[in-house]
Amino acid sequence: MIDPYGFERPEDFDYAAYEEFFSTYLVILTKRAIKWSKLLKGSGGVRKSVTVKRYVRKGIPLEHRARVWMAVSGAQAQMDQNPGYYHRLLEGESSSSLEEAIRTDLNRTFPDNVMFRKTADPCLQKTLYNVLLAYGLHNRDVGYCQGMNFIAGYLILITKNEEESFWLLDALVGRILPDYYSPAMLGLKTDQEVLAQLVRMKLPAVAALMDGHGVLWTLLVSRWFICLFVDILPVETVLRIWDCLFNEGSKILFRVALTLIKQHQDFILEASSVPDICDKFKQITKGDFVTDCHTFMQARHVYHCAWLGIGCYETGTLTKIFSEPGRLSMATIARLRESCRAALQAQS
Repeated sequence: MIDPYGFERPEDFDYAAYEEFFSTYLVILTKRAIKWSKLLKGSGGVRKSVTVKRYVRKGIPLEHRARVWMAVSGAQAQMDQNPGYYHRLLEGESSSSLEEAIRTDLNRTFPDNVMFRKTADPCLQKTLYNVLLAYGLHNRDVGYCQGMNFIAGYLILITKNEEESFWLLDALVGRILPDYYSPAMLGLKTDQEVLAQLVRMKLPAVAALMDGHGVLWTLLVSRWFICLFVDILPVETVLRIWDCLFNEGSKILFRVALTLIKQHQDFILEASSVPDICDKFKQITKGDFVTDCHTFMQARHVYHCAWLGIGCYETGTLTKIFSEPGRLSMATIARLRESCRAALQAQS
């Protein structure tokens, strides 16, 4: 069986549980699609606002996802300001080492997706190659780095447009996640250390377990960050995370990671060895909790009552990933990034 994005279902896929989830989620998607259609009506475009932020957190319907990602990430503005730039990159002088690095990874990119197979018509491998090549020529400091193939692949599946995928990749690699994919990967290493510090602050028992066994966080979560949860969490859940990533920035990655760890804290603390810890971190990214993306991300209304003569009034919403980790300000993340980056640079 193939899912709507072209991925083959694994042999142990729980169809009954998925059907139970999706029958409910389909109703939610239909309601969200109507609300989004009203919001996007007209030629005003999508602008960041409190309303858009709330809508994004509740999920962007597939038919509107590419347009909204392009708008809130700034990719649309960049594309509009640079007409023809993408095609000029592909027509210009290339790099044999860059081409070779990209070609090496093409067959490794989503072998379980029928649209990326050489037998597919059209085969998305050529589209993926073009996007990665153009980006490597555009950002020569980064070139091509493993992990970018999976990210570009998802962008292509959603946008179905080479140029838009290129500009969204630029938004992620160039602005939202700086230094994640540079040769030294300092941004990636820094954020892994930031997560370690956040776990020490919010989940000290888990931190003590890691320290006691001498486990490096990069061993457990490097793929979470470098692949932005692609091939880690179910497709629909990854897309809901990316909705927020494009709109709110990298803070969402810490919220997702902390929620996964906190939700399964007791299970993780049962580990008695390094292999056991590694296995448990793999297991917490599977199962109903992450498959039901709307429970994982869903906004649930919180009502505070005040005597106004008319009963209760709504003052805000909370979501699993926005409530489970507790308060997490960009100021806190910026401070931790600064100290973790300095420590890493001192080590090197």
